[in-house]
Amino acid sequence: QVQLVESGGGLVQAGGSLRLSCAASGRTFSSQRMGWFRQAPGKEREFVGAISGGTTYYADSVKGRFTISRDNAKNTAFLQMNSLKPEDTAVYYCAAGPPRGGTLFAAKYGYDYWGQGTQVTVSS
Repeated sequence: QVQLVESGGGLVQAGGSLRLSCAASGRTFSSQRMGWFRQAPGKEREFVGAISGGTTYYADSVKGRFTISRDNAKNTAFLQMNSLKPEDTAVYYCAAGPPRGGTLFAAKYGYDYWGQGTQVTVSS
């Protein structure tokens, strides 16, 4: 069992930055694939990015602006968000699961555990 707790959300002006953290419990953190998803009001939850081993993956909408990293010693994953836009406004969720093949890193069903989410609001 893995429990995830996100933090770091808030209100920021367009062009600003935020860094989200995802603290995980459990002894298997280093072997887990970590993903970030977001859900805006009235929209489906969408893939933002993931880190699996030393490889990172990003949605086209955030590529070049967002960076995912992890600190296995601290059981924490991070999402650094730069050059934020109003359309980045959403609840951001971290997720964890064992590495699976194909493109499951971008699929909600590719993850077994989810955090409660943290709100990010970008004002114009």
